[in-house]
Amino acid sequence: MPAAHFLLMKLAKTEKAVFAAGCFWGVEDIFSKVPGVKGTRAGYTGGHTANPGYEQVCSDRTGHAEAVEIEFDPSKVSYEKLLELFWKLHDPTQENRQGPDVGSQYRSAVFYHNEKQRELAEKSKKALEKSGKFGKPIMTQIVAAKEFFEAEDYHQKYVQKHRIAIC
Repeated sequence: MPAAHFLLMKLAKTEKAVFAAGCFWGVEDIFSKVPGVKGTRAGYTGGHTANPGYEQVCSDRTGHAEAVEIEFDPSKVSYEKLLELFWKLHDPTQENRQGPDVGSQYRSAVFYHNEKQRELAEKSKKALEKSGKFGKPIMTQIVAAKEFFEAEDYHQKYVQKHRIAIC
């Protein structure tokens, strides 16, 4: 391998973003298609139960949200662009639900990994509130990322595997 190629590989750094916007199937599918996104995982985060399974999370007693962890190359797609897409993917005015899915596991949340992500998330939320686009308060939580627990294999790339439109 040429030295220059190896150096470029070492310099290509990725970051993580974690968003909860209701059912994770459609959210994962949409983010997986964004240029600059290197990978996505459906999973659970934000709660108090270690290694939860789908049935536990659906009981609405673990505190976890269905979420998507996104690994992205910030030189190809910015965190701000991911936030813009996040706001478009769901109704952030619904508390503990998205459409027919009800429970805190379907809440809207941004789980930030560092101070810059927190600041950008809060700034974008304030701009959305100020825009009056929804005419209702934005209920999205902006909280520090906790451990992310990958969902069962059958939830990964669910939309692609089953050729459904979205949740």
